[in-house]
Amino acid sequence: MHAPDDDAWLTEHCRAIGDRIRAERLRQNRTQEQLHLAAGISRFTLQEIEAGRANPTLRLLLRIARELDTPLSSLV
Repeated sequence: MHAPDDDAWLTEHCRAIGDRIRAERLRQNRTQEQLHLAAGISRFTLQEIEAGRANPTLRLLLRIARELDTPLSSLV
């Protein structure tokens, strides 16, 4: 089995991760400002991740998961 020639599937997965991060942040009634400051990442980076436009590193995802007190597996 091999990946499709285009990267549309990657974009879909990045959007899904961003959607789960945003949903958990909103469930906790937290703003992007609160989360980006607590996680030590830029607001722009968090916005890009939540919008599915970023390719976050594992380190960034771990920081976000820790600040949301959520297992990484729940976000990805």
